[in-house]
Amino acid sequence: MEEKLKEELEELILMAERVESVVAEANSFKEDCYSVGVLVRWLRPWLQYLVKRISSAPAQALYDRPIVRIVAEVSKNLERALTLVRKCKRRTLFPRFVGVNCRTDFGRIFSLLQSSIADLEWLLSLIDLDPGCVAGGGFISVPPIAINDPVISWVWSFIATVKMGKLMDCIDAANNLSLLADGNERNKRIIIEEVGIPPLLKLLKNFSPDAQIAAVNSLYVLADNEERVKTIVEQKGVPLIVQLFRVSSLRVQTPVVNLMARMAEKDPKVQEAFHNEQVILPLLKLLSLDIVSDELVTNGRVQKQSIHSVLEMKKEIHKHNSIAPNSEIHSRYRNLCLNWYFEGCNRAKMQKEEWEKEKPEVRKELKTNCSKALWMLSHKNVSICKKITERNGLMYLAKLMEKERDELPFNCLMTVMEIAAAAETDPNFRHSVFKINSPGVRAVVDQLLRVIKESGSPKFQIPAIKSISYLARIFPAQETQVIDSLVAQLFSKCRDVAEEAVIALKKFVCPDNYLWKEHRNSIIKLNGRAALRLQQKVLESVKFHAYNWITVHFYADISQ
Repeated sequence: MEEKLKEELEELILMAERVESVVAEANSFKEDCYSVGVLVRWLRPWLQYLVKRISSAPAQALYDRPIVRIVAEVSKNLERALTLVRKCKRRTLFPRFVGVNCRTDFGRIFSLLQSSIADLEWLLSLIDLDPGCVAGGGFISVPPIAINDPVISWVWSFIATVKMGKLMDCIDAANNLSLLADGNERNKRIIIEEVGIPPLLKLLKNFSPDAQIAAVNSLYVLADNEERVKTIVEQKGVPLIVQLFRVSSLRVQTPVVNLMARMAEKDPKVQEAFHNEQVILPLLKLLSLDIVSDELVTNGRVQKQSIHSVLEMKKEIHKHNSIAPNSEIHSRYRNLCLNWYFEGCNRAKMQKEEWEKEKPEVRKELKTNCSKALWMLSHKNVSICKKITERNGLMYLAKLMEKERDELPFNCLMTVMEIAAAAETDPNFRHSVFKINSPGVRAVVDQLLRVIKESGSPKFQIPAIKSISYLARIFPAQETQVIDSLVAQLFSKCRDVAEEAVIALKKFVCPDNYLWKEHRNSIIKLNGRAALRLQQKVLESVKFHAYNWITVHFYADISQ
């Protein structure tokens, strides 16, 4: 791109010289032509300095979007000036008529050339990042090219500063981009169109936590729809974001996890990109930092996650041994596997020490963001749900649902619901993981039943009932407490809760459930028929097929 710009600028310099030579040959309007020549002679050194500046800039270090726009505008103005002064070489039979038009044209050309000079002066100040023009990580002046739309010049200034400025200016500029984009769809679109994502991603590599946070916050504001998330992914943003999450301090990890959650929420396709970067285990580790309980001990022995990590490391290296040893792919997987191991040793120790020193509210916010990220990543994604269960995730989620309040347990509950939904659609996953005597599964079921009975909040009760309904096939006949909890919710004052309870009961007594008769008998023993009759009155204005199905099925079977 730099070479193409240099060629265009050199052509402009030649065009400026042609204008000057034609001015010297003018036969009419000599005074006006002379003024054009003065402006062009003033313009030409700016073009020459711009060529020199572009030539001396390191590769990929120059922000060229404003250069392209301004150079194109200068080219148009020089062509107009050249066309006008050429007319002054001719003699005309209508001097008065031509004179009126030429006076008007010269006035317009004077204005355009002066604007081009001001544009170039502003552009060179931007490229050189002149401290006299900088205010809070951006430029306070607006060039003539952007006089009708100042936002474009602000965006250029902020992006250029993020890409080429000093550290403190970069931080201020990234924060200004965030403020400019927040709540303004048009400004977000301009930032994307003016290639604002790559400099922000580059800023993630900076060692300054303030710079990293500023870049992450700007990306978070921009990543509010599928198209813009796709732009971040296309610019190789996911590996950078995950790497920053792995190595940064807790203060930085909090907004980074928030960004991951938003990206997964706005574009489900990004789930696999994060999964491929092995982000699930670090998220679970952060969630588990405060969890020390007997439930994490199985058969009297503490589960040895570090041994499991070593085995996985060996398995992954063996898996990719067929790849050429010196290839980039082989190197990537080997480094990734080694990272798994060291993450379980030195990094885990450092992270735990940092965690214990941090304020409780910071720790709570980070865990809340981690739980939100797990929820968004696991949404309708069976492979990620499997990965969560492989890492003792069910136990962690259950303990957080038990101990915490507010948004954190809700996010954990929604993650459990996504895992349960995946188990319903994937029989192999359900049979291998959801064994009712498994400590993790038992803990989750107990918490779901507690939420259904005790929470009193439809926001919590509905996903808990849905989770139970997704898992209807795993419960043995003697698990009457599950049926009891669902039947009790048929009397709920909240119609939505009652409807979900009926839907869940349908899955227990559906013929696809091999214990449907036993579950049906449990419902009858718990006076479920009376509850269903009550529900008929409550839901009579609603076309509620699940209720009708259960009622007809019960009585048809009993009559036989």
